[in-house]
Amino acid sequence: MPKSDKAMHTLSVYVANKPGALARIAQVFARRGFNIESLVVSPAIDGHFSRMTITSSGAPEGLEQIIKQMVKLVDVLHCIDHTYDKSVMKEMGLIKIAVDSEGRSEALQIAEHYGCKTVDLTSESMILQVVGSPAKIDALEEMIAKFRIIELVRTGKVVMSRGQKTT
Repeated sequence: MPKSDKAMHTLSVYVANKPGALARIAQVFARRGFNIESLVVSPAIDGHFSRMTITSSGAPEGLEQIIKQMVKLVDVLHCIDHTYDKSVMKEMGLIKIAVDSEGRSEALQIAEHYGCKTVDLTSESMILQVVGSPAKIDALEEMIAKFRIIELVRTGKVVMSRGQKTT
């Protein structure tokens, strides 16, 4: 995920599962000069609604205005800022590295330390799957960079409020 000098915000948006909802929400961010760093959308329990987890960078003072504008949209039921609350936030990453038989042992030790699963292994490469906080995945990227990273894919954050609080 690109690094930014601006604050990172994590929002949970509960929306009607209708065409165009995502485009209207993205426009609200663009008009305010916020960049969407990651976006995860999945259907809610009943299928008529979806939950969006949006990680965005931008000035903190603009976030309140974005939330106010989003909840005015017809398709948005609610929008919650999880930036500073106690929520569970996870991300998944797949990292393909070039590694031969000589470096494989060291790569596997690093992977084990970060709780990775090896999901593919060939004579010249391996794909690691890691699940955890964005900071954990960033740290793994730094450690595994001694090997040549061929490809890297990250899902973006998913978030859920702890306890009885609704996400």
